[in-house]
Amino acid sequence: MRCDTKTFAQMYETVYKDLYRFALCMMRNPQDAEDAVSEAVVAAYENIGKLKKEDAFRSWIFTILSNICKKKWRNASKESSHAAEGVLDEASGEETDIGLALDVRKAFFLLEEEEQTIVGMSVFGGYNSQEIGEALKLNPNTVRSKRSRALQKMECVLR
Repeated sequence: MRCDTKTFAQMYETVYKDLYRFALCMMRNPQDAEDAVSEAVVAAYENIGKLKKEDAFRSWIFTILSNICKKKWRNASKESSHAAEGVLDEASGEETDIGLALDVRKAFFLLEEEEQTIVGMSVFGGYNSQEIGEALKLNPNTVRSKRSRALQKMECVLR
């Protein structure tokens, strides 16, 4: 797809809040979320020529962001695999169980890429099946069944 800076900015403007919300849920830290979104935007801009249809921009950039978040989590968990349980969450001021949060993220990252996108857009992005279906060119019923199976997979891993 041929795209100038203005067109890219217009497409980005339609998703930037959702990208940040998704990254914040994944990274659990505002600065890390901002970094991930920034990296995703740069990567998307540099590779916009690989995008075949403008309609696919939303799902394409979410996939890029999801991959960046996964990479950051893999690197972070290697560095802090001995993190203490029950650390105070800076963003909410509530006590969280880091072990459980890591387990959920590991379960999420075991899903196939399409499943991650569907679960991420649904749970983290707040999109409904119709909106996800439009973004991914899937029937809303297919989105619901794939989301259900993906969540069941995650549940099995977390037991």
